[in-house]
Amino acid sequence: MNSGMRSLAVLSALAVLALSGRDAAAALPAIGAAAPDFASRSDSGRNVRLSELRGQVVLINFWASWCNPCRQELPLLNKIYAQYRATGFVLLAVNVDDNRKDAEVMLKRLGLRFPTLFDSNKNVAKLYGVDAMPATLVIDRDGRVRHVHRGYYDGYERKYEQQVRELLKE
Repeated sequence: MNSGMRSLAVLSALAVLALSGRDAAAALPAIGAAAPDFASRSDSGRNVRLSELRGQVVLINFWASWCNPCRQELPLLNKIYAQYRATGFVLLAVNVDDNRKDAEVMLKRLGLRFPTLFDSNKNVAKLYGVDAMPATLVIDRDGRVRHVHRGYYDGYERKYEQQVRELLKE
């Protein structure tokens, strides 16, 4: 990663900390821990509750329209979602923008098809201790956190896909 991308990743992480009101000790859930349950309305107007997705592999991705690595990552997540959604895989994109319209413009421009939840009050991000942007968690069929990723670097999407495939086989 070049120094410009590294700087953007650091700035994105600092912005999330400032927006969420969390300090540097914030942490995403531990591997093996139960994923904190939450409910939120999706962009389609449907209420989504994480606990109701038990039995499926869930990837939760926290993102914002102002986050350059997010803009790079989201279309790649869209491909993973398209490939595995019929096999027991759910992708929930949790947007933390203060202004929902900013997120909606980006979703439309990128042609994203997965469910997006709007977390402008940052309640879900705080519940999950989001300390980097983007932040991605892969949750198994039993509702346990199996993989945690902070930020985005080229190639992470291959890790996500491998992790999803492995969990779908369990």
